[in-house]
Amino acid sequence: MRCICLLVLITYDVSTETAAGRKRLRQIAKTCVNYGQRVQNSVFECNLDAALLVKVKATLLKIMDKNEDSLRFYSLGNNYKNNVEHYGAKASFDVTEPLII
Repeated sequence: MRCICLLVLITYDVSTETAAGRKRLRQIAKTCVNYGQRVQNSVFECNLDAALLVKVKATLLKIMDKNEDSLRFYSLGNNYKNNVEHYGAKASFDVTEPLII
């Protein structure tokens, strides 16, 4: 059975005025790196199926401080390629392709 994955854009803004805030920022970034590619400082493109999206959301919501931070999840679907334009530095890439590190 083929996995139905969707491109999900995860963005966040974490208050870094305290040591606890800086720790949350690192934890959120580390979590997002495990599921997608960083395309800007606080923006990740993630290719996720529905179950994995639920898991990622739950993990990030446990880390964030709802009074200080914000998280956004944009589901762009599986036909996103015609809806994404990129200009400038950091060449664009296909998040569905395997990563070679």
